[in-house]
Amino acid sequence: MNSSARAFWLRSPGHGELRDVTLTGPGEGEVLVRSLYSGVSRGTETLVFRGGVPESQHAVMRAPFQEGEFPGPVKYGYLNVGVVEQGPDGLIGRTVFCLYPHQTRYVVPVSAVTVVPERVPPARAVLAGTVETAVNALWDAAPLIGDRIAVIGGGMVGCSVAALLARFPGVRLQLVDADPARARTAEALGVDFAAPEDALDGCDLVVHASATEQGLTRALELLAPEGTVLELSWYGDRRIALPLGEAFHSRRLTVRSSQVGTVSPRRSGRGYADRLALSLDLLADPALDALITGESAFEELPELLPKLASGEIPALCHRVRYGDNR
Repeated sequence: MNSSARAFWLRSPGHGELRDVTLTGPGEGEVLVRSLYSGVSRGTETLVFRGGVPESQHAVMRAPFQEGEFPGPVKYGYLNVGVVEQGPDGLIGRTVFCLYPHQTRYVVPVSAVTVVPERVPPARAVLAGTVETAVNALWDAAPLIGDRIAVIGGGMVGCSVAALLARFPGVRLQLVDADPARARTAEALGVDFAAPEDALDGCDLVVHASATEQGLTRALELLAPEGTVLELSWYGDRRIALPLGEAFHSRRLTVRSSQVGTVSPRRSGRGYADRLALSLDLLADPALDALITGESAFEELPELLPKLASGEIPALCHRVRYGDNR
């Protein structure tokens, strides 16, 4: 049995549109999901929207259920929460998270959905993909009790990392951002805030997520000897310069990358499903609602994405609402 749906596509860099989709009913081991909410991750998705994914990274940057190719036409996205309408009896009517683009209904394998815990509101569960990035980053960083830590970049990923670090005992933690408005987000997360020039130095760990050359340079400046910068930023096709002369070698500093596409080697015994399930459990904390800074209807996406990409609408995670769901 076929049914219809609508999906958001990037037609070409800077230009999006809604397209009609015909769905084939779910087969054995599949589910039909009706979307309740999806989320626009401002950093990655606006980079895709602008056509800024380097050709060398086209394969690495593919979303799990992406259709089309960069720079476009492409259907891209990975933060979706919906309700199962057809599938195995144990899943029908359950709220699930899936790494699926912006689409009103979709069919995926059962293995692609994760049940959202009842204590986590569906509207907050759209953050699961970004909290999963933060979980993987902290598995890579392995912070210790009493560490002095800064998170540079108060975007969606940086704030997610800061929110999880706020639970660590005995740490000195600051969220660092050039935008003073991020101080309100930090307060909601229970984290101290500082402008870059006022940030405390002597850090054992700096998590960098500002995607700017200035931010990464400042991260190195804030480190104590033997300290580590964990780099979470994605620069797309931009090249950056770093001061790796000066005191970089004499202070034995480390710059290390982290990327959610692979489970951290420090937790090699865990799988992707374990990591996502943990991330959904962590979303029981209502403080994380501070990461959702706006909401629009699905039909508004073609007009919304250019405004998010240009910064006309400042956002961390912008939530997309489907149908009459409010």
